[in-house]
Amino acid sequence: MRKVKKEKQFRSGRPCKFCKEAVDYIDYKDERWLRRFMTDRGKITPRRITGTCAWHQRILAAAIKRARSIALVPFVREYYR
Repeated sequence: MRKVKKEKQFRSGRPCKFCKEAVDYIDYKDERWLRRFMTDRGKITPRRITGTCAWHQRILAAAIKRARSIALVPFVREYYR
C-alpha cells in the first residue's frame, strides 16, 4: 500500500503580538490584557485564532491560570442553564 503524503498546513501570516513587542514576561496581574485572549465564557483562546507563537501561548496560558487561581480573572464569566 502506498502512503499518501499530507499537504503542509500553513498558519496565517499574522505575527505574534508578543514577539512584535519583544515581550519576555506576561504579567498575570494585568487583567485587561489577559481578557483579550479569553472567550466570553472564560476559556483560553487557541493560538490558531489569536496568532500567538507556541512559546508565548504557553506563557499566556500559565498567566491566565495563575490569575484565575487568585481570582483576578473568573473561571467562568456567565453561567447559562
